Amino acid sequence: MYPRWHILSGAILALLVWIAAPDLNFLYILLLFFSSFLMDVDHYFCSVAKTRKLGLFNAFNYNEKLVEEEKRKHKQGLKEKSDFHLFHTIEAHILIGLLSLFWVGFFYVLLGMIFHSLLDLYCLLFLEKRLYVREYFFVFWISRRLKKTDKSFGKQDKSRNPQQEHRQGKNKRQQQDNRRSQINSA
Repeated sequence: MYPRWHILSGAILALLVWIAAPDLNFLYILLLFFSSFLMDVDHYFCSVAKTRKLGLFNAFNYNEKLVEEEKRKHKQGLKEKSDFHLFHTIEAHILIGLLSLFWVGFFYVLLGMIFHSLLDLYCLLFLEKRLYVREYFFVFWISRRLKKTDKSFGKQDKSRNPQQEHRQGKNKRQQQDNRRSQINSA
């Protein structure tokens, strides 16, 4: 979902909460509003990490291209995970929920995050039909990353091992010398 829709939806939610509870501290309403769209900052961090370019327009372009590529792959029957977005994980929500036990402001941040996540889920599930692209658990993302590194851990490419290359070269020279001596003696 585009940030403008998160901002608009968050403004409507904040307005409804303000109407429903006019005595509520205005700071909490602002926290609810800002958290309903600012958790998308992880999309910006991903685009900067991948493109090495700062700027919102570069981030928007990167994410537009990423979504188009994902849609193209989806049409081909490929279902791949997209970039990892830390603030969209269940663990980030749980952390903010735990922090809300210590300060009530975090409760409104959590409400904004949950609202944002529900909008994303609705969009991915019903509108785009791409629910599989998002990683919802940080633990699963870490375990998948560790499995990728475990498969290559300890294995060396033979062509990149200088000692083995030296031995192979030495063995080839000995074999060639043996063949030459056999040919010459025959």
